[in-house]
Amino acid sequence: MSLLLDIGFAPLANGIHNWLFATFSNSTVALAAEMVVAGLSLLVFLVPLCFFLGYMERKVAAFMQMRLGPNRVGPAGSLQIVADTVKLLFKEGLTPNSSDKFLFNLAPLIVVITSMLVLAPIAFAKDFQLWDTSIGVLYVSSISSISVIGILMAGWSSNNKYSLLGAMRSGAQIVSYELSIGLSLISIVILTGSLRMSDIVMSQQNGWWIFKGHIPVIISFVIFIVASTAEINRAPFDMAEAEQELTAGFHTEYSGMKFAMFLLAEYINLFIVSAIAATLFLGGWMPFHIGHFEGFNHIMDFIPSSLWFMGKTFLIIFIIMWFRWTFPRLRVDQLLNLEWKYLLPISMVNILLVTVMAIMGWHF
Repeated sequence: MSLLLDIGFAPLANGIHNWLFATFSNSTVALAAEMVVAGLSLLVFLVPLCFFLGYMERKVAAFMQMRLGPNRVGPAGSLQIVADTVKLLFKEGLTPNSSDKFLFNLAPLIVVITSMLVLAPIAFAKDFQLWDTSIGVLYVSSISSISVIGILMAGWSSNNKYSLLGAMRSGAQIVSYELSIGLSLISIVILTGSLRMSDIVMSQQNGWWIFKGHIPVIISFVIFIVASTAEINRAPFDMAEAEQELTAGFHTEYSGMKFAMFLLAEYINLFIVSAIAATLFLGGWMPFHIGHFEGFNHIMDFIPSSLWFMGKTFLIIFIIMWFRWTFPRLRVDQLLNLEWKYLLPISMVNILLVTVMAIMGWHF
């Protein structure tokens, strides 16, 4: 398949790689420099992305509630999130006297770093992937679960009853919903026979799994979206930071840039779960193809792979934002009942259906 208008990311990456190894005689130093460049590039991508997601969140909320949203700072309110960031930069970062200061300051770093690490195996476009590891799905599942440590650390170290209660709720919520997320991911692994992200994308060259995997894959997709929304603590599953009863939950005592780091991590996690859903169920950067309709498929190939990936990802982000401004917040017992009494049993039965479908070859 030749994407005629695709952006050539591979030559750029190979050029930087060759230049660094030619500049530094020591291969270990060159590899370390390459990792630094990759990390800085990721930051340059993520910060504007989070700015846009913050603006998009407010505009989607306004659209759902039939109002204007931000419309004062910048054209159509587009610079409102920039103004908020400047405000946070100049706010004093307070640390409570009775808190565990080391853990209090470390918690937001752990949450942000964990979120950034999960992006490594995700392919943003054709030939554009930080790390094509053979255990990509397992890596994403395991690294993403570490973020709960940062949240528990933030709640406990604040020495605040609201923060601690919010952190404990978050811990119970994340540990519970990870089960359904894991089973949803396994359904795609069973169908592709690989944990590698690039293999999963290439397996959808003749059709995305949400179409050729029939009803079981659609069920896995819906469960993944619902469970992921709960795992990243977004409404209607935001019991960890329920404003009406916990002030701000686990980050009640945080201010300034420490609070901004939690906000940054929230939007990075929103992008991550949407990107994973797009990769596993909607073909990732793969264009939309229909069987042997060569003319239609050829036209689809003209659209750059990066646009396919970002378009699918932002579609899912919109759906998750739609959830937030449509459904009321669940109680704690309702939240856990949804997972243990409904999503988990459905996921387990669905795994059996996917396994039978894969063995019998009933998918397209």
